[in-house]
Amino acid sequence: MPTAAAIVVAAGPGSRLGAPVPKAFVELAGVPLVVHSLRTMLAVPAIGSAVVVVAADYAAHARDTLDRYGPWRGAVAVVPGGAERQDSVRHGLAVVAEVDLIAIHDAARPFVSVDAVEAAIAAAAAHGAAIVATPATDTIKQVAADGRVEHTPPRQSIWLAQTPQVFRSTLIRAAHAEAAASGWNATDDAMLVERLGAPVYVVPGNAENRKITTAEDLRWAEWLLAHPAARR
Repeated sequence: MPTAAAIVVAAGPGSRLGAPVPKAFVELAGVPLVVHSLRTMLAVPAIGSAVVVVAADYAAHARDTLDRYGPWRGAVAVVPGGAERQDSVRHGLAVVAEVDLIAIHDAARPFVSVDAVEAAIAAAAAHGAAIVATPATDTIKQVAADGRVEHTPPRQSIWLAQTPQVFRSTLIRAAHAEAAASGWNATDDAMLVERLGAPVYVVPGNAENRKITTAEDLRWAEWLLAHPAARR
C-alpha cells in the first residue's frame, strides 16, 4: 500500500469573511476550519503525517491551536506560507515527509469526506495524479473582457475542481520546481502537473466539499452541521 502525507493549505486571509483572523482559523461550530479539515485528512489510513501551511505571522498561534485540539494521529508540522498559494504549497513540499503520494487540501474545505480522499489517493497511485471534482450542473459560458460570449463548452466535459489533489511525490515536486524556475503561477496544483504534460484524473466529489470564502458560505456550513440529515 502506498504511503501518503497531507499538505493542508491554511495561509489565506479572512478578509472576504470579514474575520479578524486568517480564514482557516475562523470557527465553525466552535472549531477552526483547519481542525475540521485536518481531522478528516488524518482519518485516512494511508496518510501518516501532515504539514499545515499558515501565514508567517500566525505560525505560533497555529501551533498552539493544533496542540490544543490534539493529539493527532501522526506528526503535524506547521510551516510559514508565502505570498501566493503556490508559494505556500512549495514551502510545504520542502518539509513534507518522504512518501509515495502527497495530498494537497485547502483548510477552508471542512466537509471533505474520507471516501473522497481515499478515492483520490487510489487514483493517484494508479495514474500519478488525481483531483476531487464535481461535474458542472449549469451551462458554462466563456466570456470576453467586454462581456461578449465567445464560446459555450459542452457541459458534460466540464468539471469543477476541488481538493484534495493527490500526486506522486516526485511528480508534484518536479511540477512546482519547474513552475518556480519559469515564474509561472497557477490557480491549483493540477495545472502545474498538466503543464508538464502528465495526465491528471478526476474522482467524483460532492457539493458539500465547498470552499468557505464568504460569510454566506459560513452560514451555509453552520446550517449543514446543524442538519446532518441533509448531508449526502
